[in-house]
Amino acid sequence: MDGILLLNKPKGMTSHDCVFKVRKLLKMKKVGHTGTLDPDVSGVLPICLGRATKIVEFITAANKTYVGEVTIGYSTTTEDASGEKVEEKKVDRIITKEEVLKVLESLTGEINQTPPMYSAVKVNGKRLYEYARKGIEVERPSRKVVIYELKLLNNEIVQAEGTVSFRFEVTCSKGTYVRTLAVQIGEELGYPAHMSDLKRTSSGNFNIQQCFTLQEIEEKVQNNTIEEHLLTIEDALTHLPKIIINDKVAEKVKNGAVMSLPEEMTHLDAKEPVTIQTNNGEILAIYQRHPEKLQLMKPIKVLVNNQELK
Repeated sequence: MDGILLLNKPKGMTSHDCVFKVRKLLKMKKVGHTGTLDPDVSGVLPICLGRATKIVEFITAANKTYVGEVTIGYSTTTEDASGEKVEEKKVDRIITKEEVLKVLESLTGEINQTPPMYSAVKVNGKRLYEYARKGIEVERPSRKVVIYELKLLNNEIVQAEGTVSFRFEVTCSKGTYVRTLAVQIGEELGYPAHMSDLKRTSSGNFNIQQCFTLQEIEEKVQNNTIEEHLLTIEDALTHLPKIIINDKVAEKVKNGAVMSLPEEMTHLDAKEPVTIQTNNGEILAIYQRHPEKLQLMKPIKVLVNNQELK
């Protein structure tokens, strides 16, 4: 079974838990997710099956959209609602909509982020959460991310006893920590803050309306209809440029041969991936421009090869 299963991940499960569950339901080993969602976060989690596990990296590179809530007034160890309270500063004034909109605008575009201690980023060969669980603070490398759009939802700011919260929608680049973005929003307003709710509503070309719950997936497996609801590898890679080839060249591609760069692709960057497709639209491989011989292209992933076809 090959393809992409779009899961509406529930809160309370890790992405690995979801992969384990799907692997068990489908009784297959080659299953992988396309980018970790924290246990507190729900929403779009594409799960790759079979040959589709070869394209995980090309799906994770896509932009993501989230709907969430910022609570201002205290921060937590994990920067979300599941962590222990770290710093508290009661909000003793009215925070206006105009203030919030100004802050959201200031955080739109390319910004710097420092990954939270409770994250999977590696420092000196260990993941940050491993240090955090032992109470060890280490220096974390900052990274540049892009916030394409950041807007206030419902135009509503909720004032409570010592806290203020509001909902937002953000579209951002790969590698963005929305938890950290919530903290940055609070800092700009002069208060500690954390992300009190988050749902991923889209990941690349995939959106929440296309997704199935674990219960729905289980029902489709029992009814033997699950394959009807898988997206193809071709569906998943429509965002990449493509080259259509004839049958003669296809045989060479299946064997991982280097091929000439078409004239219409001379603008390609060296690391930009391109799908190689047959006349009927099947993707055989993903190539990129040769780093040294710029008139040639080399394979980075062969999805269908002659050995597999025998």
